[in-house]
Amino acid sequence: VVCLSHCKVALVFALLMDLLGVTALLLGVFAPLEIKGRDFGDFLVYSGALLVMMSLGGWVMWYTGNIEALTSHKELGYIGTAVNRLARTLSRRMTKRSHSGP
Repeated sequence: VVCLSHCKVALVFALLMDLLGVTALLLGVFAPLEIKGRDFGDFLVYSGALLVMMSLGGWVMWYTGNIEALTSHKELGYIGTAVNRLARTLSRRMTKRSHSGP
C-alpha cells in the first residue's frame, strides 16, 4: 500500500473511469437496450470507450506522480546548490526587469 501513497485522486479517477467505461461498454455490447424503438447500444459502446480513454489520463498522472526522483538534493552536492543559486539570481533579475517596466 506504500506505493499507492501519492496521487490518490488520480488513482480514484482512473479506477472510476475504468469501472464506468467497461460497464457501459459491456452493457452496450451484450444488453438489448431499446427505448421507444431506438437502440442505445452504440451510444453505450462509444461512451464506454471514451470513458476508458479518459482513464488513461488518470493512470498517466498517477504513474508519473509516483516516480521517485533519481537523485536527491544531497547527492547533487555543490552542483545542485550552484544551479539553485543561479536559478534564484536569474529569477530575481527577471522580476526586477518586469516590475521596472520598459
